Amino acid sequence: MPLFGQAPSHAPVVRFVHVSRHFGDVRAVDDVSLDVQDGEFFSMLGPSGSGKTTCLRLIAGFDRPTSGRIEMHGRPAERLPPYERDVNTVFQDYALFPHMTVGENVAYGPMIQGVPKADRRKRVAEMLDLVRLPGVVDRRPAQLSGGQRQRVALARALINRPRVLLLDEPLGALDLKLRQQMQVELKSIQERLGITFVYVTHDQEEALAMSDRLAVFRQGRIEQVGTPAEVYENPASPFVADFVGISNLVEGPAAAILTGSTDPFTIRPEKIRLLDKGSPAPAGSCAVTGRIHDVVYLGSHTRYLVEIEGGTTLTVIEQNLEAVAVDVHGWRGRQALLAWPRRQNRPVRERG
Repeated sequence: MPLFGQAPSHAPVVRFVHVSRHFGDVRAVDDVSLDVQDGEFFSMLGPSGSGKTTCLRLIAGFDRPTSGRIEMHGRPAERLPPYERDVNTVFQDYALFPHMTVGENVAYGPMIQGVPKADRRKRVAEMLDLVRLPGVVDRRPAQLSGGQRQRVALARALINRPRVLLLDEPLGALDLKLRQQMQVELKSIQERLGITFVYVTHDQEEALAMSDRLAVFRQGRIEQVGTPAEVYENPASPFVADFVGISNLVEGPAAAILTGSTDPFTIRPEKIRLLDKGSPAPAGSCAVTGRIHDVVYLGSHTRYLVEIEGGTTLTVIEQNLEAVAVDVHGWRGRQALLAWPRRQNRPVRERG
């Protein structure tokens, strides 16, 4: 049983049916349909201006759709005010009250609801334990680190036990190592509580690391919805292939050399093996010769940029299992054979 004591429902907790939100001539959200299942970690991934934050505001009730239907917990929600939606939001800038202590910040929601003081104190302690911040109840936000303030904001959003927690790029202000640590903790908290997290981010690694499913947004529309593995391994369009991780788009003459057809396909750089020129290509592989014109040493792995026949440059990523920087930089300017399993080619089409 989830920590908040609610068994997951089989019905979508959030549903968009042909939802649009226009601001004058700008179509911030353009005919979006999606279902978010009860109890899942669902991410909205896309570049700035792609419509993901506007969708989050529509779920929260901070904005209303120009057209289309929004359902929450199986009932119409387009005109429901925020306080009737059983959701709460965590923002990137924390939005903590600077003049209040941590305990007062976290207890603010229950106080507004008229929860007795003793019960508020108990629930505050439970939430601070949940986000691993015991002992800071009397501090003020200015006395905390960025990571600690983000945990306080999370505790404050969770204390009212919402069925849906909305998170708007909540880790964007943190440094890389802390952000990676918080990714693990957020996913762990979501699984313990058993509630739905709807997470907005432009960071594809973040979305892949935490999500049960994700939607990739572009110019107000959804390009693809699926599990991280589905979206990464089988991108539905060149945009998804390029935005979610690094991908090589092969088309035109280069595609014809490799496959006999000019139809475009993508190949992930970690699938490609870099071999000495003249080496035999493994059976069942695509193979092409090229010249390595750049080498980027990144510690655990190296990124090679290789010019191949047909006027295309491919990115190749190899783990540095034994090689060191001196070794890999020696490949610059050399001819090499690139080979990868033909089954790893992913046909793509531009979406209309």
